[in-house]
Amino acid sequence: MALNLDGKKAVVTEVAQLIENAQTVAVAEYRGISVTALTALRKTAREQDVQVRVLKNTLARRAIAGTSFEALSDNLVGPLLYSISNDAVAAAKVLNDFAKTNDKLVLKAGVYNGSLLDAAGIKALASIPSREELLSKLAYVMKAPVSSMARALGAVAEQKASEAA
Repeated sequence: MALNLDGKKAVVTEVAQLIENAQTVAVAEYRGISVTALTALRKTAREQDVQVRVLKNTLARRAIAGTSFEALSDNLVGPLLYSISNDAVAAAKVLNDFAKTNDKLVLKAGVYNGSLLDAAGIKALASIPSREELLSKLAYVMKAPVSSMARALGAVAEQKASEAA
């Protein structure tokens, strides 16, 4: 369904608001992917707080004009799927993980921290552990000395109890 001028302005405004708070935008060509597969991708993206949109490239160019994502403009050609996230890694990870199981999704480009990324850059960004994974690893590292100390104290207490008996 074609959009009138007001509809187009609304889409540009909505996407500009999404991009305003975003850290990463990744785009991929989705030619030949079934609706069922795209629905599964959108569901996965929602679970990870990532916005996945299919937009007209001209509207996307207008939405990113004047932002740190403007470098992406030259890569907006063909039928593209836009992945936008506030998490630095999530947008790239969602598309990359889906591309591993569906060869029709072709990673094209992305922007992170104002830097233009090619397909290899998106894959590299997606390989970085997410914030939650890093926090859990940090908690494990911080907990390890405390656990070791507790075991050592328990062993000393056990030894003293056996000596007293």
